[in-house]
Amino acid sequence: MKHIQIDHLNFELFIDYEQIKKRIRLMGIDISMKYADRHPVFVGVLNGCFMFMADLMKQIHVPCELSFVKLASYQGVNQGHVHELLGVGMDLTGREVIIVEDVIDSGNSLKHTIEALEKLHVGSIAVCTLLMKPEALQYEFDNIMYVGFEIDKEFVVGYGLDYNGQCRNLPDIYKNVSTA
Repeated sequence: MKHIQIDHLNFELFIDYEQIKKRIRLMGIDISMKYADRHPVFVGVLNGCFMFMADLMKQIHVPCELSFVKLASYQGVNQGHVHELLGVGMDLTGREVIIVEDVIDSGNSLKHTIEALEKLHVGSIAVCTLLMKPEALQYEFDNIMYVGFEIDKEFVVGYGLDYNGQCRNLPDIYKNVSTA
């Protein structure tokens, strides 16, 4: 598919699955070399990271563990403010953690995830993201170590990324081309 439509929005193919797989393979080699003999813990941020994390883990060739977390946001007056990290499920004290994100946009959720993990007294935190929007970042991060693709402020879907819960299942990434 070169074009898709979701709720009257038009999207065109942006990054195909073959490009994604090649980039993930290179990221996996880099991470495996850096973390040889270090037994890292990969912490995937749901829901968006599930496809990326699955493919990335197939390319990691060092002993490691993995877990998933979900961010909960305030409802009502403070809507949109992240307040809780749900589901770590293991002791991370002193561990080397690699946060796996689908996309880093403003950096708000990443900032919260890092702060929540620091409260668990982890040894170190590195960030691995499939997509990053440098122009949208509102915070400075010195631990984003692995970036699949830097993109503009594109509205993208597919490969785990959704629009109103739709299209996470698509293997390719599509960008919005609708005009307002």
